[in-house]
Amino acid sequence: MSKQSKRIEALVYHAKPTPGKIKVVPTKKYASQRDLSLAYSPGVAEPCLEIEKNVENVYKYTAKGNLVAVISNGTAVLGLGNIGPEASKPVMEGKGLLFKIFADIDVFDIEVDTENIEEFIATVKNIAPTFGGINLEDIKAPEAFEIERRLKEELDIPVMHDDQHGTAIISAAALINAIEIANKNIEEVKIVVSGAGAAAISCTRLYQAFGAKRENIVMLDSKGVIRDDRTNLTPEKAEFATHRRIDTLDEAMQNADVFVGLSQPDIVTPEMLKSMAANPIVFAMANPNPEIKYQLAIDTRDDIIMATGRSDHPNQVNNVLGFPFIFRGALDVRATKINEAMKMAAVKALSDLAKESVPEQVNIAYAETKLTFGKEYIIPKPFDPRLIAVVPPAVAKAAMESGVAKEPIEDWDRYKNSLLERLGSDNKLVRLLLGRAKTNPKRVVFAEADQLDVLKAAQIAYEEGVAHPILLGRKETIITLMEEIEFDADVPIIDPKSDEELERKNHYAKAYWKKRKRQGVTIYSAEKKMRERNYFAAMMVNVGDADALVTGYSRNYPSVVKPMLELIGMADGVTRVATTNLMMTQRGPMFLSDTSINIDPTAQDLAKIARMTARVTKMFGIEPVTAMISYSNFGSSENPRAEKVKEAVAYLHKAYPEMVVDGELQTDFALNAKMLQDIFPFSKLAGRKVNTLIFPNLDAANITYKLLKELNKSESIGPIMMGMRKPVHILQLGASVDEIVNMTAIAVVDAQERERRQQK
Repeated sequence: MSKQSKRIEALVYHAKPTPGKIKVVPTKKYASQRDLSLAYSPGVAEPCLEIEKNVENVYKYTAKGNLVAVISNGTAVLGLGNIGPEASKPVMEGKGLLFKIFADIDVFDIEVDTENIEEFIATVKNIAPTFGGINLEDIKAPEAFEIERRLKEELDIPVMHDDQHGTAIISAAALINAIEIANKNIEEVKIVVSGAGAAAISCTRLYQAFGAKRENIVMLDSKGVIRDDRTNLTPEKAEFATHRRIDTLDEAMQNADVFVGLSQPDIVTPEMLKSMAANPIVFAMANPNPEIKYQLAIDTRDDIIMATGRSDHPNQVNNVLGFPFIFRGALDVRATKINEAMKMAAVKALSDLAKESVPEQVNIAYAETKLTFGKEYIIPKPFDPRLIAVVPPAVAKAAMESGVAKEPIEDWDRYKNSLLERLGSDNKLVRLLLGRAKTNPKRVVFAEADQLDVLKAAQIAYEEGVAHPILLGRKETIITLMEEIEFDADVPIIDPKSDEELERKNHYAKAYWKKRKRQGVTIYSAEKKMRERNYFAAMMVNVGDADALVTGYSRNYPSVVKPMLELIGMADGVTRVATTNLMMTQRGPMFLSDTSINIDPTAQDLAKIARMTARVTKMFGIEPVTAMISYSNFGSSENPRAEKVKEAVAYLHKAYPEMVVDGELQTDFALNAKMLQDIFPFSKLAGRKVNTLIFPNLDAANITYKLLKELNKSESIGPIMMGMRKPVHILQLGASVDEIVNMTAIAVVDAQERERRQQK
C-alpha cells in the first residue's frame, strides 16, 4: 500500500462509520417512562441526596469508580511533538480504547488548551470529582514532572503520567529478569541510559528503587554524557550527572552491562556492543526504529539479551502490560494515589509471571511450541490472559499494605474471578488469531477476487502479513479494482476462463477426472468444470499450488460446498463435515455448531460434531466446555428430538469420559452457571463456564448465531469448516471485509496446524 493509501485508510478508520473511537453506552434500562423517571427527574434526586450526606456514596451510585480521565495538552504527542490539544485527541481516544479492551475501564479523554503549569493543574483539580483516576499523557518534560508531583499531592485519587512510569515499570520487570538470566547483580551492573526525557528519568529512578547504584549509571541527552560539571542542567538531569570524565556514548558503553535506549534510532553501533561486558543487556526502545536493529544486535553478540519496543521481535517493552492493570487494581480498592509501592508491586508481578508456565493460548498466539523463561522471553506477552488476574491484585495489595486503599479487598479468590470475567467484553481472541497467522503466513486462494470486498480483504491480509494472496477471477476486473484501491502488490492473478491458464486447467482436469471417473465424470466434463473458479481453486489446494482456500462471498452456501466435497473431500476417518461459528460475546468467546451444513443430524452426528468442535476450540488455546442444547433439560421430554441429544451425550460420556460435555440442556441453563449449579448440581458442567454449544439441528444453530450477530452486534468468525481434508473455508453470502479477513486468518492457522501435525 502506498503512503497515500495508508494515510487515507487511517483517516477513514477514524472518521467512519462514526467519528472517533469511543462512545458513552448506557448501563441501565431506559425503555419506559418509569425507567427515565428513575434515571433522571425525579428519581435521580435520591442518590444525589445520599451523596450529599456522604461524598463517598458517589462510588456507590455513579460510574466514578470505574472512570479514568486521559488528560493531555498535546505538547509531546508520540513522535509528533507539540501539536496542540485538538490534534492530540485521536491519541487520547486510542488510550481510552486500550483501557477498555485490556482492563474494562471506562475513559473520558480530556484535552486542555494550556501550556501553563498552574492553569493545567487547576483544570485537572477542578474536574477531578468526576473521575476515579487521572492518566496524564503526552505532556512534555520538564513540565510533566511538576504537574504530576503537584496533582499527586493535591488530589485524593490515583494520578499517573504513563509516559514516565509505564515504560519504567515494564522495562524494570524485564531488567530484573534479564539480570537474573545473565547471572549478574543489580547492585553491581553498570547502566547506560540514552535519553533524558520523562520516560528515561522515571526508568532510572525505578531501577534505583530495585537496587541499581547511582554511581554505576551514566545518562546521555542530545548533548552527550550528563556530567556533574555541565551547567544549566534541569534538576531531573542533575540527579543523574556522573563524575566520570567521559563525553560520548561510545565511551560510556565500554564495559557496560546494560544499555537502556529511549532516544533515537541507529545510534548504537556493532563496535559499541562489542565493547560491552559479557552477557550484555540491551533495551533498544526507540519506536518504531530502535537504537540498534534487533537482527544486527543478535548477529553481533550471541550472548546478548535484547528487548525493543516492537511487537515483531522477542521481549517487547509495551506499556499496555502496565497502565490498564495498574489503574484496575488502584480503582478496585479506591486508592488515593499510585505510589512507589504499587508500581514496584506491578514490576514484581510482571517479573514473576514471566517465570511461570505459559498458557497454551499464548503459545498458540505467538506460534511457539512452548514459551519458557529465558533470553527470548523475559517479560510476559501483551496477549497473556493471566495479566488481568495477576497485576491488579498485586497493585491492590500494595495499596492496602501502604495505607492508601479506602476499600480493601477481603475475598481475593472472588476478586480474581471478577477480573477474569471482565475479559469477556473484548476481542482479544481476534487479535490472537491475526497475530498467530502473521507468524507463518500461507498461500491463500481468494476464489472471488473480482468482488471489491473480497479484494479489499486480500489487500489487508497481504499488507498485514496475514497471508500470501492468490487472486482468482476476471483478470481485467481485478486489475482495475486493484488500481482503484491502490493495491499495488506483485501477487498472482489467475483467470480460470482465460486461455493463458490452458495448461494448468488441463493438468487440473486430468487430476480431477482420475479421481472421479467412476462417478460419472468424463474428461470433457472435467475440463469444463475447471473453468469454474471454485473447482479450479479447490484443485489448486488439492495439488499443492496453494495452502488454503477462501470462497463463498457471492454464492449460496450449498453450491460452494458441493465442489469442495467432490474435489477435496473429508479428512481420513471423518464421515461427516460440519461448521462452527466463533462468536465474540459479552461473556467471552463462544463456539456454536453446526451452523451451516447438517440440517437434522442424528445422535451419532451430534457426537461427531461435538468432537470436531472441541478440536477447533483447542486450536484457539481454549479448553472446551460443551453443552448439548435442546428445548428440554436432562430427560424432561421423551420426544425423539430431545432423545437424540440425550443419546449423543450418553455416547460421549462413555467413549470420551475426559470431555467436559453434558446435556440435554436448555440454553439459559447452559449459560447461567448459578441456575445450573442450583437446579442440576450433578451436571459435568456445574461450576464451569460453558464456551461451546452444540445445537440439535441447523435451524437452531443458524438462527441463534445470526441473532447474536445482528441484535447483540457480536462479532462472528466463521462458519469454520470442520472435517475437510485440506484447509477450505466458506464465507456466508455477503460477508463483510472484516469477516473475510478473519476467515483468511482461520484458513492460515488451519494450514499451520496441519503442517505442524505432519512434521511430528
